[in-house]
Amino acid sequence: MSSPDTVVELLSRLVAIPSVNPMGRDLEGPEFFEGRMVEYLLHFFAELGVPHEEIPVVPGRSSNVLARLDAPGSSQTILMDAHMDTVPVEGMTIPAFGGEVRDGRVRGRGSCDVKGGLAAMLWAFRRLVRERPSGMPNVVMSCTCDEEATTLGINHLVRAWDDGRSKLITSAPDGAIIAEPTELDVVVAHRGAVRFKIRTFGRACHSSDPTQGLNAIYRMGRVVTALEAYAPKLSASRESHPLVGPPTLSVGRIYGGASVNVVPDECTIEIDRRLIPGDRSGEAIQDIREFLNGRLDFEVEFDPPWLCSPTLDDDDNEWLAEAMLSCIEPVAGPHKSLGVPYGTHASRTCAAGVPSIVFGPGSIEQAHTKDEWIDIDQLEKACEIYYRFCADPPRTPA
Repeated sequence: MSSPDTVVELLSRLVAIPSVNPMGRDLEGPEFFEGRMVEYLLHFFAELGVPHEEIPVVPGRSSNVLARLDAPGSSQTILMDAHMDTVPVEGMTIPAFGGEVRDGRVRGRGSCDVKGGLAAMLWAFRRLVRERPSGMPNVVMSCTCDEEATTLGINHLVRAWDDGRSKLITSAPDGAIIAEPTELDVVVAHRGAVRFKIRTFGRACHSSDPTQGLNAIYRMGRVVTALEAYAPKLSASRESHPLVGPPTLSVGRIYGGASVNVVPDECTIEIDRRLIPGDRSGEAIQDIREFLNGRLDFEVEFDPPWLCSPTLDDDDNEWLAEAMLSCIEPVAGPHKSLGVPYGTHASRTCAAGVPSIVFGPGSIEQAHTKDEWIDIDQLEKACEIYYRFCADPPRTPA
């Protein structure tokens, strides 16, 4: 396969390679998981002639791909990270894997979230390899798996420099740039999340005489009503973070019962509790437990959380943000630092002690949509900004 001539062509190719995350569903097929993206990226880095590696995360299913460009004499390392997977394609009104270029946009699943950012990073990395600007740092490009579901890829990556899983990143980088659609602004803080299940239990019986049983769904109704009252109290009880706002709680799913003619003996809800800097997931769950215990006359069961995503704190990334803003302005005009309510890989690199920011082309409003697209002008500007940042990076604060 010939090398792409433009970043637009590169993105169109990436969109045309399905890498759908099944999002916990038991699905198989060529459109699922990141295998074909891994193959393409290994070929891309091999053509550049740089050291690169595939690191299996879930054998036979998902891997991370890393490449490294060393700068002689540099003691500074910058990590550029973008995920390879996309959300599912059901309900899309355009060809999901078409990669169509029209009216100044590239269209298709992942074009905005986040293959646009991935393409821009790859294009900037390719230019760094070819030009090797004087004064540049060491640059590690990581293409990670499973961002859209359980973040296995980034969790694996941030352990790699401690446990020897990687040959290319053997110590923590000095800073990390995470690709997500930010419209060329710089995200310096965002919320985290803890997700878990609450269960109620009853006693099953034939629905012809429900008095012989104990309805777990009715019990769950009281739990949901209590949580509906808890949610605004939670937001009002804490001082809002100046960039990301207050903590929040949402009940996202409810299910239970075996059949309509059986009184259900179990019911389950799934909770999404958004954290702000300073929150701890364990404390957040305990607070909910105590609130319910004081209002219910029956026991409920809390499952261990299946997702604990930390926050991105803006305590130590100001130097990175200022340097990025100085690279953005001559290319795209003045932009700003901001906080956002959603989560990114930056929370994991931040938690691992690496100052981190989030930056990329595209709008979060286009992510996951039925007609997903990205603006080509932003895509091309992001390439130049990533390159400038790595060509003349900020110095690590003393």
